[in-house]
Amino acid sequence: MIINNVGYGHRHDADFFIERENGSGDYLLLLLKTDAVFIVDGKEIKVPSDSVFIYPKGRPQYYKCEKGHVFENDWIHFDFSSAEEEREFLSMNIPLETPVHMDIRFLSYCIKSVSYEKYANGKYSTQSIDCFMKLIFIKISELGISNSVKHDSRFDMLSTIRNKIYSNPYEQRNVEIAAHEIRMSRSAFQRAYKKMFGVTFIEDLNKSRISYAEMLLTTTSLSVEDISHMSGYKTYVHFIRCFRLKNNMTPSEYRKMHQKVI
Repeated sequence: MIINNVGYGHRHDADFFIERENGSGDYLLLLLKTDAVFIVDGKEIKVPSDSVFIYPKGRPQYYKCEKGHVFENDWIHFDFSSAEEEREFLSMNIPLETPVHMDIRFLSYCIKSVSYEKYANGKYSTQSIDCFMKLIFIKISELGISNSVKHDSRFDMLSTIRNKIYSNPYEQRNVEIAAHEIRMSRSAFQRAYKKMFGVTFIEDLNKSRISYAEMLLTTTSLSVEDISHMSGYKTYVHFIRCFRLKNNMTPSEYRKMHQKVI
């Protein structure tokens, strides 16, 4: 993840107006703390406070404050380190150029943390920024999903399972355990999970574990075999296979490419 610029708690006067005909050259995430007006494809859209708005790369950016009001927001100009990272973001079906109304307090905390890590330039700042950005994307994606499917108690239960595997990827879980935890049959659980999140439970579990392994590879001197077990994989061979599938390289090659001095 590349953070080109980030701002937290910015306040602008009533004449504030952004006009970028060709966009900003990257993705732009805006967290609106006041009402605002966006112009998309020539049409004005009034966006209420407590909303998220994301511009994709290459799209015109026109937005301003409501007439007679100030403009307050947090923002992040970001891009991706690889095509695979961008594909993963797009696969989350996060609404682009579409306002998403939500409780922004947690996202604002994440943006504040991204800002601190970027300018602190600490030993693990890159890894911390990646984690905060993933949390932001997951929360926006979950809300977009909950607004686009018929909401029932299953969404809350499945979201709990998903949060658990990303918070503790090393815990031993499988389809049977997860389905039993929320009192669903294996087949019903698999169908519901794929429908709501766009990936299978196993794909999501592997993604969380490989992300955790990447963090350990770049921030510790632990052996690759130890990292495979600490990331929740029962066998070293399975870990290597999954890691190569995601990164097109071995864990050792990944470490050599990305590891900072420890």
